[in-house]
Amino acid sequence: MNKLIQTSFIAATIFASQCFAEIAVVVHPSNSANISAEDIERIFLGKKKAFSSGDTAVPINLNEGDATRASFNEKALNKNSSQLKAYWSKLVFTGKGTPPKEVNSSAEVLKLVSSNPNMIGYIDASIVDGSVKVISKLN
Repeated sequence: MNKLIQTSFIAATIFASQCFAEIAVVVHPSNSANISAEDIERIFLGKKKAFSSGDTAVPINLNEGDATRASFNEKALNKNSSQLKAYWSKLVFTGKGTPPKEVNSSAEVLKLVSSNPNMIGYIDASIVDGSVKVISKLN
């Protein structure tokens, strides 16, 4: 019984830490567009191609399997990874869309977004620095 309690405690601790990890949606500091939660969702689902300023919006995803990506998908897109895979498979197959570019790390997201005013990405909020502007935080 003691082993079961320990296992349950460990699982609850891990789950809680994932739930409380805050995600920052980031853009280039010069991006002055008004970007709502709906805009973020539409940009990352390929339904919106430009910011409110008229500038092209280029979304950047972390690699599939990344915990921050899984959390972003759930919180911002209201989809799990299986649902997103099916969504993009259909769009790619019909020629109606291309999924966002994927990168290997949050450091890459920071580098790309900080060097290109058209890019939008997301990272763990704890690693945000002055090279990007936070437009939304997801809990």
